[in-house]
Amino acid sequence: MAEDTTTDTAATDDLADWGEAMAEQGLAAEPAAAAPSQPKVQPAPFAELRADQGGAAPGNQLDLVMDIPVTLSVELGRTKIQIRELLQLAQGSVVDLDRLAGEPMDVLVNGFLIARGEVVLVNDKFGIRLTDIVSPTERARRLG
Repeated sequence: MAEDTTTDTAATDDLADWGEAMAEQGLAAEPAAAAPSQPKVQPAPFAELRADQGGAAPGNQLDLVMDIPVTLSVELGRTKIQIRELLQLAQGSVVDLDRLAGEPMDVLVNGFLIARGEVVLVNDKFGIRLTDIVSPTERARRLG
């Protein structure tokens, strides 16, 4: 109980300091007595809303998007060729790509780069081992 009183006193002192600073700048400040007795409710960070961590949003709002299908593709490389060259392609033709052998492949979701990885063989099927996840900041930068 003593800790709660200390915390309340510190919060009141912080509000008083804030009010004094506002008054010095000529801005109107609410008196400390008018401060609400309960702290404002802050929205939960997105990480806390992840359903797989047991912190799902009220009404399982995140579950609404869990069943939306997306297209995941792996890009080996790219090149630009003229239609003339395209029409001359036949079985056994070789097309040079803009990637070097051993370079990581791009993993795209609905055409947007989300990761890079290396090709692996799993039970006679190709797969990709993710080696680098593109950060949300980098993804946003690429969109703009």
